[in-house]
Amino acid sequence: MYIGIDVGGTNLKAGLVSESGAILAAERTPLVFHGAEDFAKTLAALAGAVLEKGGAAPGEIAYVGIGIPGAVAEGKICYTCNIPLQNVPLSDLFRKYLDLPVLLENDANCAAVGEWLCGAGRGTEQFAIVTLGTGVGGGFILNGKLYAGSGMVGEVGHMVVEKDGAPCNCGRRGCWEAYASATGLIRMTRETMARHPESLLHRLAEKDGVEGRTAFLAAQQGDCAAKALCRTYVDYLACGVTNLVNILQPEAVAIGGGVAGAPEALLMEPLRQIVERECYPRHTGKLPRILRAELGNDAGIIGAALLGRAL
Repeated sequence: MYIGIDVGGTNLKAGLVSESGAILAAERTPLVFHGAEDFAKTLAALAGAVLEKGGAAPGEIAYVGIGIPGAVAEGKICYTCNIPLQNVPLSDLFRKYLDLPVLLENDANCAAVGEWLCGAGRGTEQFAIVTLGTGVGGGFILNGKLYAGSGMVGEVGHMVVEKDGAPCNCGRRGCWEAYASATGLIRMTRETMARHPESLLHRLAEKDGVEGRTAFLAAQQGDCAAKALCRTYVDYLACGVTNLVNILQPEAVAIGGGVAGAPEALLMEPLRQIVERECYPRHTGKLPRILRAELGNDAGIIGAALLGRAL
């Protein structure tokens, strides 16, 4: 058995995972950051809680896989954009509190492994995933192996899609993440609301606040401003996906993360149309399949747990 931990921008999730990728027990806790040492201690405690809940002993665990939303290398967190962690030897810190082997990887790479082995990428040798959450991540399976480069691959959210555009937490302007993430969509929703006081967006926001799904909910109900916003959002999403297709030419690209739950007709259908119209492989007829990820919020946990099978 394995333990997989998925570190998100707001929550930490862990699961006890079988050889087949089944989650046998799961726990989650909010991310409350009080420094690197406390962060490692919290992760170890979460792993311990999963062990207890699943009735497993530490000796039954092959390793703990941890997915981090940032750049990692050799057991260290090199840099994260949305959590203040830099040059942190997380594997060593974790083992102070729970002495198990640790595999550390980018969170989107973990999601790629999970979807490749157990989800939308099953049966492919060339596969990519784009995760749409607090940020935008990407992970790639090339020739049947996780592509990790020098340990800092997968930060696709920080390619520029709008020169001198909206500022990004990484320090650049116009990053794909600033437009295609849930955070970017929320920002653009608020900007649209400011320009359109008549929009249904205001009424929906009064009920639940402005969320990543707010624009799509309003568009479903026929709101013109929301429909225009969703088209703009998909245009930005398609720009980045097309760039990835042109570079990697995968057999399939899966779209995951919270925003990927948007209605098919408003997200996936127009996304496919734009990518198929604009990507370079259209000249060869070898168009990639653009799929919705299948594992939902479990992809990061399962992929982190099964990392060893993709390295």
